[in-house]
This record gives sequence, C-alpha cells and structure tokens, in this order.
Amino acid sequence: MAQDEIDTDRPDQTESAYTVPKNWLQLEMGFSCQKNASDNYEYFSPTLLSKYGVTRKIELRIITTIVTNSSVLLQGKTNKTGLDPVEIGAKISFWEQKKWIPKTSFIFHFAIPGLASKANNINLVAPNFRFTLQNAISKNFAIGYNLGAEWNGEDGTPTFVYTLSPGINFAKKWYGYVEAFGSINKYEVPQHNLDGGLAYYFSPNIKADISAGFGISRAAPDWYIALGFSVRWKARGN
Repeated sequence: MAQDEIDTDRPDQTESAYTVPKNWLQLEMGFSCQKNASDNYEYFSPTLLSKYGVTRKIELRIITTIVTNSSVLLQGKTNKTGLDPVEIGAKISFWEQKKWIPKTSFIFHFAIPGLASKANNINLVAPNFRFTLQNAISKNFAIGYNLGAEWNGEDGTPTFVYTLSPGINFAKKWYGYVEAFGSINKYEVPQHNLDGGLAYYFSPNIKADISAGFGISRAAPDWYIALGFSVRWKARGN
C-alpha cells in the first residue's frame, strides 16, 4: 500500500492502482495449480509479469506464462505444456485519492498472435483492459477493486471481469487479503470465485506470497493454490 515498499499486482486477482517508480524494474513471478471440472488441471509454471517505470505515472508491462494442461481421458492421462500468448501493455496512473474518490489507474495489454506455442496460438490480437481503483481507509487498511474486459483472440465477444479485495498490513512485514472476483460472457455461464492470501516483505524491495481460492458458481474452477515471489531494483539513475 505504501510506495516505500514494493507494491505488486499479485497475489490477488485485483491489479494494483500503483505504478512502479520511475527507472525501476520489477519482476513478479508466480507458480500455481488450478483444478477445473472433469479431472482437468492447469499448472502455471511460471507466470512472469515484468514492469518498468517510464515516468512517475506510466509503467510498461510484459506478461509471459508457461501453462501445462493435465487431463484424464479414455486413453489415459495427457499433459500438454506450452507458452500462452505473450501480452504487452502499460499501466497509466490517472489521479490520487481525494476523500471518497479512489486512486485510479488504467491497465491495458495486447496478446500477440505468433508469440505463443503452436497449440496455444491465437488468430487475432487479443486486447484486455482494467480500471484499477483503491480507497485507503486507514494507514494499514485499503479496498481495491477492478472493472474491465478481455478478448480471447478468436472472436469479438468480450468477457467482462470484476474484482473486490479488502487488504490489510499487519505485524510490520505481513499483508493479508480476502477477495471476490469473476467474469461474465454473453455466451457462457458466469464464473464467480472467492480467495484469500498472505504476503511477507523480506525487505522494502522483496516480497513473497501464498494464496488459494475456490469457485462459487457452477462454471468456475473448483479451486486453485499459488506461490509467488516479487523483486524490484533501480535500473538506472534519474
């Protein structure tokens, strides 16, 4: 919550309203397992979000994800591993919090056809965006929330996404949160989920986290669990 400590977009699904400080490089890596219906598992090993602060209000972002799909079929268990489409984008900070008006930023990415494994490739450029908002209630307690949409690279139908995450700093080096998040698509059953997690600050520039969640609607994944590690450093002088 404070800019004198590393502020990350993980472990929750709610993206932070803060940008990386100017001329700083930040890496956020996560490993997770998700169980879907019908004995299907997805392993993300890892997801890496790389950020660089261009100005005080703008950061550049690249997301790379290695995913393994594990399914039990009639012929036995199958595993398919590959690179999901690479996402390139930015976060722009609009304004700071003023009383009840939240601190607000805007994130956008484009998933690029061809920058993926053959089995995971997409046919169209797939954009996604989120408005990221945060209300600081006190020095150690804040509520973050996101609203946005994403496209799958195969058709023009958007999936709308939402998150709501109260979070608290406690015991000097710990952070915890609970969260509701989900997605709504015109042609699919909505997905709604709950999760929670903890993060520990080894130093102002190093952070580790653990999180887990479960679906509360029929179409949502059964559950997931994740571990992460984030670090930042100043890449060059002012």
